[in-house]
Amino acid sequence: MDHSTTGTHPNRRTALQKAAMLVGAVFLLVGVAGFIPGVTSNFGDLTFAGHHSEAKLLGIFQVSILHNVVHLLFGVVGIAAARSWKASRGYLVGGGVVYLVLWVYGLVIDKDSSANFVPVNPADDWLHLLLGLGMIALGLVLGRQHVERASGHDAIVGGRPGSTR
Repeated sequence: MDHSTTGTHPNRRTALQKAAMLVGAVFLLVGVAGFIPGVTSNFGDLTFAGHHSEAKLLGIFQVSILHNVVHLLFGVVGIAAARSWKASRGYLVGGGVVYLVLWVYGLVIDKDSSANFVPVNPADDWLHLLLGLGMIALGLVLGRQHVERASGHDAIVGGRPGSTR
């Protein structure tokens, strides 16, 4: 029986878990879209990694096979994390931090050097900033709501049943 969600029904997900599931699903879709000619322009120029990949998702975001695989893996992790409140919060906040690091990385590297192995372009950089801030905000705001309304197993873990924190 899964006691990681609030409420009495074991399959009921918190808003935080739903957010992790949604973010994970979006990453999966983006990862798949990166392999679809037409959705990804210059598909014939898709390389495994590196700044030489001229393929662009939606004609905007530079992608490579590695970039797409990372999106797919990040999506799988998000969907798996949605099984528990704690993992969902970790995924959103931790993943947000990862994306903020990627944003800074994209700002400081020479886009035409081998350091740009992911690859990223300026559009990717600013998307990484928005993703990082958005994921952290979701994790913190929705995570706080869970603590305030803890019940069932989470209330017992936080103290005695019925006690307040």
